[in-house]
Amino acid sequence: MGMMLSLGVLWVVTEIMHGSKNKEERRSVSVIGVLQKIDTASVLFFLGILLAVGALQVVGHLHTTAEFLDHALNKNIYTINMSIGLLSAIVDNVPLVAAAQGMYEIAPEGLFAAGGSFWEFLAYCAGTGGSCLIIGSAAGVAVMGLEHISFGWYLKKIAPLALVGYIGGAITYILMFAF
Repeated sequence: MGMMLSLGVLWVVTEIMHGSKNKEERRSVSVIGVLQKIDTASVLFFLGILLAVGALQVVGHLHTTAEFLDHALNKNIYTINMSIGLLSAIVDNVPLVAAAQGMYEIAPEGLFAAGGSFWEFLAYCAGTGGSCLIIGSAAGVAVMGLEHISFGWYLKKIAPLALVGYIGGAITYILMFAF
């Protein structure tokens, strides 16, 4: 909601600033001119996802999910993050990271501090785990359409390699920073 309010304020300010210019000059510096050049559907898609994640947080589902992960995976931040990363192969990583921020509080210090091990490893896992399936990212879905890559072909030829790379990178991170 803050993004939309900011956009509205920016729109009003630019209209006031450039109101005396002719229509052609004003078009290139106005908010409507810029909005016509961007992919509005993608922006609204991510805005909708983030609003949905916020709704899940408000109702308490994210906290319940965090408790489930903590219990099922013995509060091991590495297995929790790797699970979230593999989930990003099905669900895009942007909502997953936003959900994780709602599931786990950012602490003043320790593993959950800003820049702590949990968040660093989450960035790796969510960012690369989506490559295990081509549908795990908006870019992958776009490539499917542009290059006519079938889901089955990707699953047979690329997904095993992506999974090996994902696990290899995760093991490397754990060996470098956990011990």
